[in-house]
Amino acid sequence: MTVTANGPLPSRSYDVAVVGAGVVGCAIARELTRHPDLRVAIVEAQDDVGQGTSKANTAILHTGFDAVPGSLEARLVREGARRLTAYAAESGIPVEQVGALLVAWDEEQLAALPHLAEKAVRNEYGDARLIEPPELHAREPHLGPGALGALHVPGESIICPWTTTLAYATQAVRHGVDLHLNSRVEKTSRQDGDHVLSTTRGTLRARYLVNAAGLHADTLDRRLGHHDFTVTPRRGQLIVFDKLARDLLRHILLPVPTALGKGVLVAPTVYGNLLLGPTAEDLDDKRATGSTAEGLALLREKGARILPALLDEEITAVYAGLRAATEHDDYRITAHPGQAYLTVGGIRSTGLTASLAIAAHVTVLLAETGLELGRAQDLDPVRMPNLGEAFPRPCQRAELVAADPEYATLVCHCERVTRGEIRDALASTIPPRGLDGLRRRTRARAGRCQGFYCGAAVRELFEGGGA
Repeated sequence: MTVTANGPLPSRSYDVAVVGAGVVGCAIARELTRHPDLRVAIVEAQDDVGQGTSKANTAILHTGFDAVPGSLEARLVREGARRLTAYAAESGIPVEQVGALLVAWDEEQLAALPHLAEKAVRNEYGDARLIEPPELHAREPHLGPGALGALHVPGESIICPWTTTLAYATQAVRHGVDLHLNSRVEKTSRQDGDHVLSTTRGTLRARYLVNAAGLHADTLDRRLGHHDFTVTPRRGQLIVFDKLARDLLRHILLPVPTALGKGVLVAPTVYGNLLLGPTAEDLDDKRATGSTAEGLALLREKGARILPALLDEEITAVYAGLRAATEHDDYRITAHPGQAYLTVGGIRSTGLTASLAIAAHVTVLLAETGLELGRAQDLDPVRMPNLGEAFPRPCQRAELVAADPEYATLVCHCERVTRGEIRDALASTIPPRGLDGLRRRTRARAGRCQGFYCGAAVRELFEGGGA
């Protein structure tokens, strides 16, 4: 097992190469390690796992109540939600089942709610129910005026998307996967029955290739001769409000969905903040992750109707992510047996929820394509740092502090991050290669001051390896 970010790639040939270290790619690699005879590599263009869509989303663990009934996405989201809920409990990934309210603001939206409730039943989710305005406002006292009713979906949850991706990757690497970072695939060819990937760090060979390249999955697919879908990057801008706003909201507040997606929502995060967003802007540039004045103004306008008091609260941060939207309504997971190649494309906002089920599905398709999986094994569990606000942080755990005083020494006061946590992250299986990676692993510099007070101390610890 290795994690590399520099130097030439190994000359050995792998059984399977997974392109893309997002939540789906890491889940697939992890699933393949159940078969220890396989030699598996993850090839990632950036310097860390989860650097694309996986790090910039609304972090909702979906029930799949509103998926297209009978679709592959509906099945995998439904199955994935069960798998990920159990995995999160085992691995220390924070999850809060806060439930969701799909709020109708006009008669047309109100008329759509019974159809959404019926769709939920068709998707094997039977707990959704219609509620009248009095119960709606009792559940959400700060909701804006004019709401006509809602669909209550109690099973919707919030989760830490970053820790999920890192947990998959950590478990995969500990069970023998080679993770090659800074390895953007620039060209592909076939030689002696192998896929030959020409990357920015040299050449990598593999008998089977899995395309989990997210926003760039269509580009890699075309290099293999296929034109099954086109990824149109759909930008979602979001506003993060300070933790002091958390008491304004009890549920995820969802709009009635449109053809462009689930629309603008207000949701709590497991870190104790509130999110407002996302926008849904179809773009041409797959690198356009900047926020715009127009996008943020739109979000504030929507937020003023949904939760008026929210606009009086402090904003901690703004960010934007790109979703891999395609012209199809379903995932594009396709096996090409003659090429020993499998595409995992069109995985949109539900990919986090469905990730473990997608991985199991892909493994079955690989076997049907001809990959001999060999013997199977159970995986040793991983235990990740729990970054959730509803859970005790290390500085609050007397047994940890007694055993190691470094867990009592705060560095980032906004997020209560200690020297011990930073040290642990820097010594972990997949250590951060920059301050942003350290922030995702610990929350250091992610609070209301955004590193104004702790930035220098965090940088010093990072550059010193945590010592």
